[in-house]
Amino acid sequence: MKRRTGSILVTVLAVVAASSAAFFALPASAETAAFSVQSSWNNGYQAQVTVTNDRSSAISTWKVELTLPAGTSVNQAWNATLATGGNTYTFTPAGWNATIPAGGSTSFGLIVNGSGRPTACLVNGVSCTGTTTPSPTVSSASPNPSPSAGGTPVGVNGQLRVCGTKLCNQHGQVVQLKGMSTHGIQWFPSCYTDASLDWLADDWNADLFRISMYVQEQGYETDPAGFTAKVNALVEEATERGMYALIDFHILTPGDPAFNLERAKTFFAQVSARHADKKNVIYEIANEPNGVSWAQIKNYADQVIPVIRANDPDGVVIVGTRGWSSLGVSEGGNSSEIVNNPVSAANVMYAFHFYAASHKDNYRAEVERAAASLPLFVTEFGTVTYTGDGAVDTASTSAWLDLLDRLKIGYANWTFSDAAEGSAALKPGTCNAGAFGGTSVLTESGALLRNRLRAG
Repeated sequence: MKRRTGSILVTVLAVVAASSAAFFALPASAETAAFSVQSSWNNGYQAQVTVTNDRSSAISTWKVELTLPAGTSVNQAWNATLATGGNTYTFTPAGWNATIPAGGSTSFGLIVNGSGRPTACLVNGVSCTGTTTPSPTVSSASPNPSPSAGGTPVGVNGQLRVCGTKLCNQHGQVVQLKGMSTHGIQWFPSCYTDASLDWLADDWNADLFRISMYVQEQGYETDPAGFTAKVNALVEEATERGMYALIDFHILTPGDPAFNLERAKTFFAQVSARHADKKNVIYEIANEPNGVSWAQIKNYADQVIPVIRANDPDGVVIVGTRGWSSLGVSEGGNSSEIVNNPVSAANVMYAFHFYAASHKDNYRAEVERAAASLPLFVTEFGTVTYTGDGAVDTASTSAWLDLLDRLKIGYANWTFSDAAEGSAALKPGTCNAGAFGGTSVLTESGALLRNRLRAG
């Protein structure tokens, strides 16, 4: 549900402050950098720095030093190694991005506490000096522009990867995907047609389509080949529309992922082989583990992820967490168990689920705490109670979405369906009638989510 513009690649260091930017001249044939504010809030902002090599030959390393005013500090960085000395923050390569070819560039991001912009800078030891020139404010960009605005979500962002605690696009920019989840595809096939997905992509402006394939409950275990084919077909539909496809291996009862380990290996071997060349596929390998320890969940992930990596080394993998993907909160735990014992793989995120009428301040506090250390993705949430039914809690839903927007955590809403329950986005009978358009077919939850997605 969001869209994003490209980074600002200039041959100077632009230090953005309010509605102006300071441009600093650098020696000829030097490395340069561009500092831009991507988004801001009351007590901080997110920035990006793009380092460009203007030399005629490759460079093997780089260093950017930013000095911030008192009361302003860098909280975290990604795609770079951060060192702090007083008010000066030094950024060096993360490792894989040390070498920059002639005319090439690389980017890194940072979260800043406080409103102050850099007062001084060094690029590979060269002091920045110059004059101030007016420049437009750099605003937060959304990852999914409409076709008239420059392309689809996948067309703009390409292959995603985990950078630090965030999800980043092919340009190294932080992205926040927003979209909708199917209900069980065995129960609502008429809800997922060409017309409905056109509506979701073009009218709702969704970036993300989560495909929920139940394993039990008349799901995959009853017809592995048939359900794999259904998932593959929906991935292709999302791909045609430039949306990201989140493949959800929807385990719920029993809550021990190990019960479905061999099924998971078979399924993910097949779908990752089928879609390995695509840039828009994300793998959610365990929907809502429950009644088991984090160590058991991690052991499952450590066995399933290599199966995916054998075919698709670049795809982002999302691992469910303890307590119905609540980071353990619903079972009396917290995210510390994951921080202290993370999954043994790269390009991995951790799932969090909430239902706004049931899960409130203590859950939001844990997400805020966890997001400082872990890359999170809300692969499922509802506007109602944890049962999937009941009245919409508008205040709690808004508080949740405001938090996720501030932390740049992606999400998928449960559900894009016409189920007879409060969480459904469509009124009963909508899908069989093929009435995909307008607002009269939307439930209260559907209207809330559509408006939120369309707002960018």
